[in-house]
Amino acid sequence: MKQPSAYIIGTIGQPWQDKHKTNWLENQLVQRSYQDDVVARLSDLTNKFNVEQYGALFYQETDYPLFVVTTTNWDHNKPTFLVTGGVHGYETSGVHGAIKFIESAAQHYVEHFNLVVAPCVSPWGYETINRWNPQTVDPNRSFIRDSPAPESAALMQYITKLNVNIIGHIDLHETTDTDNSEFRPALAARDGCEHTNWNIPDGFYLVGDTENPVPDFQQAIIESVKQVTHIAPPDHNGQLIGVDLCQEGVINYPTKELGLCIGFSNSCYSTTTEVYPDSPQANDQQCINAQVAAITGALDYILNSIS
Repeated sequence: MKQPSAYIIGTIGQPWQDKHKTNWLENQLVQRSYQDDVVARLSDLTNKFNVEQYGALFYQETDYPLFVVTTTNWDHNKPTFLVTGGVHGYETSGVHGAIKFIESAAQHYVEHFNLVVAPCVSPWGYETINRWNPQTVDPNRSFIRDSPAPESAALMQYITKLNVNIIGHIDLHETTDTDNSEFRPALAARDGCEHTNWNIPDGFYLVGDTENPVPDFQQAIIESVKQVTHIAPPDHNGQLIGVDLCQEGVINYPTKELGLCIGFSNSCYSTTTEVYPDSPQANDQQCINAQVAAITGALDYILNSIS
């Protein structure tokens, strides 16, 4: 299926100029509150975890403080595990799954791991339900040196200052119907090229690293998530979002080459989750629970591997 013949902004075949990007930004509206939905919940965690501001963004006359949650008894002899959510701000269960993990399950792992959880990397994207930041830059293609996305740059700088080796990194995402109805058409218009729309997988799946596929780790996560929700079946080509299946519910991407979040941490065990909140077989809470199950499945696998 191809994208619609024309997007609401720009001219087919011609990349956007600054005026088009400004026009796009003027059409973005705040639809929910980062302060109420995220920051307020993090403030309730300070009795058991460190809640630290690692940066700030200033967009459209609004300050967006960036927060990370870490374990209190940091021990350089323990392995460090990183959880990121809201790199694409519109992907709701990634943000709330990260927070629910801290609230409900993280305490079970603090004896064995240093935990670092950045629940909402892109707060402006969260509030306006967007994939891009205000400069029409995709943060999850920007985890590179001299990053064009302040969201990505701030997180990378914080992790660098920790001066630790990250043993595992899980980045929480969604694939939604708006990927085809809005975000891929907008991408094609911005770049002045054609993008074919993909078949949205109905269910949970993982995106691993082509250069470091760790299939047993991915399988452990899939088995954990199966207890909560269904795994996406492949399409008639044996693919998910146009990529060949490696095993049940798993495809691999060249994460560093594409500037994906899981690529920058250089972890031994890394994956991106994808849930489908628009599925008739799932609801919002199941999607959040699936994200938590993915994190705990990953931690359990690593713990068993190193013990």
